[in-house]
Amino acid sequence: MAGIIKHVGKHSNKRCIILFKTVPNEDHMCLVVYPDTMPKHIHDDIMSSLESAPGQNEEEFANYLFRQTLSDGNNSLETLHREGMIKKVPTNQVIVTPNAKSTIRLDELNQILGKMSQGEEAIKQLADLDNNAGLTGKKRQISEGRDINELRPPPNSRSTPAQVDSNININDILSDEQIAQQRLAQSQKMQLEAKQLLAESERLAKEAQQLLGSTNGRTKTKKTKVAEGQS
Repeated sequence: MAGIIKHVGKHSNKRCIILFKTVPNEDHMCLVVYPDTMPKHIHDDIMSSLESAPGQNEEEFANYLFRQTLSDGNNSLETLHREGMIKKVPTNQVIVTPNAKSTIRLDELNQILGKMSQGEEAIKQLADLDNNAGLTGKKRQISEGRDINELRPPPNSRSTPAQVDSNININDILSDEQIAQQRLAQSQKMQLEAKQLLAESERLAKEAQQLLGSTNGRTKTKKTKVAEGQS
């Protein structure tokens, strides 16, 4: 798969996958993982999820990983957390490529996305990006679109265990409370979807019963007329 891939950025000159664009109660922070440091079996499963259509369509990639399992049967997101691969970093240090012509800091992109509902101003800012300019109107350095295969480390490097970045505090990881918050949000979303599906199922069942009742009524009337004609 070539071209621009969502949820991908660069932090401290290292390729990263953005799990959450912001952290609850800490809008200036985000959660990322570094694919180049992952063991091969985890790397391949995570990259397959990233490249998938559902993964690309998800607003926050971690929500999709929470619903996925690795080849060994373990939950994808929980494994990244348990192995210490998830890092919390400032959004102004993460560079993303929203299109093939420009780059933007994640904190700036978050601001634009947050104002999309306000209309024209945010649309104009996105147009500025398409014209290779940032929020200040100054020209940005053009970054070519990257093929997803660039995220894949060489075969001889992917088999090494994930290493903890020495300049990131060990406490800067996804906390149990944050995991719980994301699970609760996902649960509430699934409950709402289930209620909607159940309501739709009941509506279809009622329509089917009405159609069957109408068909049976017409059949009985037709049979009665036939009987009368025979007599």
